[in-house]
Amino acid sequence: MDDQQTKELIDTYAAGPQLLKTAVEGMTASDLKARPIENQWSTLGVVCHIADFEIVYADRIKRILAEDKPTFFGGEPDEFAAALAYDQRDLATELALIESIRAHLVVILSQLDPEQFMRTGLHSEAGEMTLKQLLINITAHVPHHVGKIKEKRTRLGQ
Repeated sequence: MDDQQTKELIDTYAAGPQLLKTAVEGMTASDLKARPIENQWSTLGVVCHIADFEIVYADRIKRILAEDKPTFFGGEPDEFAAALAYDQRDLATELALIESIRAHLVVILSQLDPEQFMRTGLHSEAGEMTLKQLLINITAHVPHHVGKIKEKRTRLGQ
């Protein structure tokens, strides 16, 4: 990955929290907890899911950088949602956590040499992946869920 591609990827990763904040802007507490699409989480649940997995992703990134080919494990999002009180959590706290983790990691990622992005870890389900692959996947996580939030807002008439 050349320096320009790396910078663009890190910039896109860093922009994720603002993209998410914009997606939920103006939603009431009732809107946030509504489930306008059957068998899908509420918008607050989506934000909590992202926050929970930002912690997981940060650990994976740091392990790839600090350890020799670490193993990391998949997580079942619905199990997190069922056990971690998604509809009782505070939106502002969740958004702040996401923003803080990403700001923290941007400092680390911005200091890396290009070859460090080729370091690998072993995902228990997806197999071997480079830091670059992991970062690409993580960077796509927020936009994916912003699309789901937009669907919910449309169903709520917003």
